[in-house]
Amino acid sequence: MSLKKDLAEISDENKPLVSSKLANLSTLSTEELKLFLEAWASMDVKRRRQIISQFVELAEANPKVNFDNIFLTCLHDPDEIVRAKSIEGLWECEHCSLIDLFITLLREDSKELVRAAAAIALGKFAMLAELEKLRPEDRAKVERALLAVIDDQQLEVRRRAIEAIAPLSLPRVKEIIQEAYESDDAGMRVSAIHAMGRNCDPAWLPTLVRELGSIDAEMRYEAAVACGELGEEGAVPHLVKLIRDLDSQVRLSAIAALGKLGGSEAGEALRECLNHPDEPIREAAEEALEELGFGEDPFSFRIA
Repeated sequence: MSLKKDLAEISDENKPLVSSKLANLSTLSTEELKLFLEAWASMDVKRRRQIISQFVELAEANPKVNFDNIFLTCLHDPDEIVRAKSIEGLWECEHCSLIDLFITLLREDSKELVRAAAAIALGKFAMLAELEKLRPEDRAKVERALLAVIDDQQLEVRRRAIEAIAPLSLPRVKEIIQEAYESDDAGMRVSAIHAMGRNCDPAWLPTLVRELGSIDAEMRYEAAVACGELGEEGAVPHLVKLIRDLDSQVRLSAIAALGKLGGSEAGEALRECLNHPDEPIREAAEEALEELGFGEDPFSFRIA
């Protein structure tokens, strides 16, 4: 089937989007991209949002498809949701040319949603910088851009910038995270907990353990995720308790964290979850045990 025919069907808002036809738009050539953009310009905003969202989902589900050239072009789409989704779609791309694009969107875009998405995207490059996988000049760009919006008037931009800058070993970073944690805004406190995990400093462990017992399910969830990122086995007994949490997402985050932390107590707790009546719990425990190295036969685990 020709590209033009696929584009005609995809453009028709009266027809459902078919994943196989969208997948055919993977890795378009320069000429094919021109055809796509001609069709794209004729679509209404609702259809464009649907398509870009499905592109993101397809790219996450199948590493063989690549829509990066489409995402790059759609960074300049007139619709804010399309722009934000395009930033999200470029998550796997680590090309340094994206840094300037994301910084421009962070500084200049008129919409909070897009600026926040750009901050999140720069967080990937902050992590690469801390792992010494960025040139010093690129690291400096990322640092300056994120520091510049830490006190931004738009709350969502501030939150995502704090999360994004967390991996960097800068003197101000820990102060920024602590100030966010002490904020009166609940969302800012959630971001602070998220940032603690990305910061990977064991000094945050007492705070994270305390928040594992928070009355707020979102805080418990983020604290569990952060404990997994922190890698401190001291969190294991507290995470084991969360396997029985009333909130399903908290339970799953605790199980995932145990899979990252390891140790005999974590392994035993995960093995017990294999008999849990809830399928999501069983599946999460299997994945966590695979991460611990017991994937082929989880029941072979024994306490030393």
